Amino acid sequence: MEKKWLRWSLWLVAVAVVLRLFNSGAVSDFLQKPEMLSFLLFTQIGRYVNFEEVTMPPPVTEPLPAEPEEDPEGEEEETGEAPPEYTAFSRDDAVRVEVNSYCGYDVDVFSLLQKPLAWDLTGEKPTVLIVHSHGSESYKNTENYQESSAYRTLNNKYNMVSVGELLAARLEKMGIRVIHDKTLHDYPSYNKAYTQSRKSVKEYLAEYPSICLVLDLHRDAVTKSDGTQAGYTVKVDGKKTARLMLVVGTDASGRSHPNWQENMAMAVKLHAQLEKEASGICRPISFRRQRFNQDLSPGAVIVEVGAAGNTRQEALAAAEILAKSIGALAHGTAGELS
Repeated sequence: MEKKWLRWSLWLVAVAVVLRLFNSGAVSDFLQKPEMLSFLLFTQIGRYVNFEEVTMPPPVTEPLPAEPEEDPEGEEEETGEAPPEYTAFSRDDAVRVEVNSYCGYDVDVFSLLQKPLAWDLTGEKPTVLIVHSHGSESYKNTENYQESSAYRTLNNKYNMVSVGELLAARLEKMGIRVIHDKTLHDYPSYNKAYTQSRKSVKEYLAEYPSICLVLDLHRDAVTKSDGTQAGYTVKVDGKKTARLMLVVGTDASGRSHPNWQENMAMAVKLHAQLEKEASGICRPISFRRQRFNQDLSPGAVIVEVGAAGNTRQEALAAAEILAKSIGALAHGTAGELS
């Protein structure tokens, strides 16, 4: 008897399922009655449920919301105008630039700012070369590294090469291809440093004619009256940062240097951009008689990143700002802002 009742129940359940799937007119309405639903559920679970006591939510008849338009939240509206791919300078920017001339030549800063910088540092080929004529130069020894002499070390993790490493990495991240020469040109002979670095620069320029900017990274050395080394800092966003000084050579010594005007025009723009990035980051441009191998390229400059009395961390902070400023000039410059 129990087996027969079980088969009957299973049959009724099967019929109910089929009818629900087909959902056909009057039969479906009959099966949806509370009494019938209670009976069908009793045959399945063996427990009586009073469906009249259960409040069911009304069916949803409202249409689904429309698909969002392809304009994600926060995206700027198109104006039809692409952002400028160059930097321009105004007369106010010229005031930011200071020059100490040690060569007897005068400098018209505003005229140099208006001279277009016709380069593009982005692309597939290397456009920036970083070298270190005095690569073993280091800073106040707060990191307990081994010095080769006072404020110098052959360990590239703590000397100027480490500053060049950070600068190169930041520029690469901006899409600027960099060649970083990590040779310590001042070892073993400090007096032959520029002779050795000259050879390296010439070789790189011959191999990569795409190079537009040659940066020779140094740190300055100024002994104070008490015999200690000076450190030059400025606070940028509350962080102590080494100040930068650009050094530009000329032909005032009598040696051939056809590129010095181009070098100076570029340096003035870089100085102005650095000051726009972080006011006070720059010491005055040092305009010198010597040529410092800058005759090899119309885009060459020495960058003194702090001085011996600075810490390496302060120098690295300055290299971050230097990278941003070079990135801002990556597509060249135009004339005066309107």
